[in-house]
Amino acid sequence: MITKETIDRIMDAVDIVEVIGEFVHLKKRGVNYVGLSPFANEKTPSFTVSPVKQIFKDFSTGKGGSAVTFLMELEKFSYPEALKWLANKYQIEVDEIRKKDDSPENDERESLFIVNEFARNYFAETLFEREEGVNIGQSYFKERGFREETLKKFQLGYCADRWDDFTQAALKSGYKEEYLVTTGLTIKKDDGKTFDRYKGRVIFPIHSLTGRVIGFGGRVLKTGEKTAKYVNSPESIIYHKSQTLYGVYFAKNKIRDEDNCFLAEGYTDVISLHQSGIENVVASSGTSLTVEQIRLINRFTQNVTILYDGDAAGIKASLRGIDMILEEGLNVKIVLFPDGHDPDSYVRTVGGTAFKEYVKENQKDFILFKTSILLQDTKNDPLKKAEVIRDIVESIAKIPDSIKASVFISETSRLLQMEERILLSELNKLKLKNAKSKDKERESKPDFTPDYDDPNFDPRALDYAEPQAEVPVDNEDPQEEEIIRLLVNYSSEVWEEELSVAQFLIHALDDIEFGNRLLGTFFEEVRFKLNEGETVNDRFFIHHPNNDIRDLTATLLTSPYSLSENWEKMHDIPVPDEKSKLKQAVLSAVYHIKMRKVMRLIKENQEKMKTATTDDEIIALQTFHIQLTQVKKDISTELGAVILK
Repeated sequence: MITKETIDRIMDAVDIVEVIGEFVHLKKRGVNYVGLSPFANEKTPSFTVSPVKQIFKDFSTGKGGSAVTFLMELEKFSYPEALKWLANKYQIEVDEIRKKDDSPENDERESLFIVNEFARNYFAETLFEREEGVNIGQSYFKERGFREETLKKFQLGYCADRWDDFTQAALKSGYKEEYLVTTGLTIKKDDGKTFDRYKGRVIFPIHSLTGRVIGFGGRVLKTGEKTAKYVNSPESIIYHKSQTLYGVYFAKNKIRDEDNCFLAEGYTDVISLHQSGIENVVASSGTSLTVEQIRLINRFTQNVTILYDGDAAGIKASLRGIDMILEEGLNVKIVLFPDGHDPDSYVRTVGGTAFKEYVKENQKDFILFKTSILLQDTKNDPLKKAEVIRDIVESIAKIPDSIKASVFISETSRLLQMEERILLSELNKLKLKNAKSKDKERESKPDFTPDYDDPNFDPRALDYAEPQAEVPVDNEDPQEEEIIRLLVNYSSEVWEEELSVAQFLIHALDDIEFGNRLLGTFFEEVRFKLNEGETVNDRFFIHHPNNDIRDLTATLLTSPYSLSENWEKMHDIPVPDEKSKLKQAVLSAVYHIKMRKVMRLIKENQEKMKTATTDDEIIALQTFHIQLTQVKKDISTELGAVILK
């Protein structure tokens, strides 16, 4: 367990904009920063980061909290893992109190990471310190022109060409066989025998966005072997190939800085370009490009330049990826290299500077690329040309931005010497067809009403789960939510003399019982802390161990809207902030929640009067009704409200 003093040092050092900026492309808007949600597929930014309050709020999913919460949600870190990652980033030494039941070996996810870390170190040690690794593994890398510092940067390695050298070393070091098999490092046959998946291969570790090793790729070196040239880790709870881009950990900052991502095919493309000073590059790792990979790029930039081989396979891969990238709203350009070259071989041949110049001079937008490639096969055949035109318009139809689509239609008209109105007509037909197709897809989904009372129900397991409420608050109790909002934002502010806002609210609402369970829990926790003599402020709520309270806190501390400074700067209309009228806001909230209670009591009393049977009971209820009516008038007077008689 990490000590409280260490946690305080970490949180004092953290800059949430800097942390989240490593995973999401943020832009300043007023006093806050905004970006596309990393938790949902969205076109308009709803993800907000507040540097003043050191919190984030994702209005598309309802998630929110501190930098620690963000890492836990995005990378599925445990609380200690997130703290350690931040401590490493800000070079803070972590003091821990070890508990007997606090071992990460008890957690399967953490165990897989630990096994992968051991494997990465073992393969690197084999590459640099064992004769076979130096003679075979390093020889291969040197032939590719990789320098030693590059090998160490990407943590490359080598697995000895013996059946189970690695597996035996891992077992002797105390790692469980089940985790070796789950990660794919070890293969277990039906007869129970085991062997190394990567034997005789050079190793390319695959990193998560935070730099942890989630999998491996291995390339065979022997020629003539009847085996796959490359093998990758199998799917696991920490590695999903379709959601991973090789090199993204090393490239993400440069992608954001350059506002462009070079997309290559293989490991060596990425490594060679990095070594040549071109670092905004990632690879799809030999797999077909996926929507998840494109969305990962979209976190850092909306501009993609595809760098594929100039052969038929590279061209086919380019064409396949274009439509998917366009459909996600990104801008795409394509560069094909001279026959016989891929990005790796070309940059080694001409160097980094010449490579950049080549890309700059030869990159084409998707229309020019598709036109030049597809028209080669038409041979003046009008029917084939018509198919090419339809193919290009189909690509344009996938662009969600109608202005962009219109611009590309004009460009297509010019290139293919075809009337723009005809192309627009075809575009509209395709868009209508696509819209109808999506409507049918939605209609084809069966009606489904989730049983939220089922303790085993988990909406994340559903492909079409109902949208989750942004804030777990009963909409019939906005007054309760307002009280909690004031507590979150102003709990430590001075009310009068030595009394804080939190102390005043707890005292003033001593007779109020909250109807909403979460809000009631929140209020009672504040009461308990104050009774214990502890200080309560927004930091207490932001780092609360209860996830629901953290999410609620982030919601109440942020807003998807911000007031323009132009009201005062341009229109000379001063807008006072809430803090300047805090007493008025607090008293108003207190009187409103008390009014709600009085109105509920009046309604309950009226129902009792309908069923009263004795004169004494009727007189008592009528007297109580008069008293409640007077209280209602008194509160209304304080609120400045008008009571209709």
